[in-house]
Amino acid sequence: MSKIGQKTISIPVGVNVAIDKKTVTVKGSGGELVITLPHRIDAHLDNNVISLTRVNEEKKSKSLHGLMRQLVYNAVTGMITPWQKRLEVVGTGFNVKLQGEDLVFKLGYSHPVVFKKVVGIRFQVEGNNKVAVSGMDKQLVGQITYQIKMLKKPDVYKGKGIRYENEHLRIKPGKKAKAAGAAA
Repeated sequence: MSKIGQKTISIPVGVNVAIDKKTVTVKGSGGELVITLPHRIDAHLDNNVISLTRVNEEKKSKSLHGLMRQLVYNAVTGMITPWQKRLEVVGTGFNVKLQGEDLVFKLGYSHPVVFKKVVGIRFQVEGNNKVAVSGMDKQLVGQITYQIKMLKKPDVYKGKGIRYENEHLRIKPGKKAKAAGAAA
């Protein structure tokens, strides 16, 4: 039995949920999210509480039960408090600034790198090396954050590049450290 799938989702004030066959529509002040349920999962709305049930006890149904419940929960939660991920730009001369609604990065290339605004995502720049990506769709926030990080992956020798805030990198020793260790 799926422990996550059995939990009910209470709908907070300010969020409207409509269930039409296999479609769950969540509306709030942040906008609207639509989740399409697979044919193995059913959703029920009763007294501002959403519950999801599975049609049968097959392994695939059990795994989808918890997943779909969590996706609906993330949509409801994102309407009240937007999901947020933070990045930091590390390196000498590396920085980021907000130009209109686009991000402009200087990452050691011969040209600045522009990351265009995405619908449903909000960018904030703190100082000149921290970026906050927020939005109501948790999956989209994570995807956009990863795409920004891939503009300049952190270097394994010096740690320069774009990384998640509080991400721990394993820095490799360079040639000098290896040569000094071999000589000793």
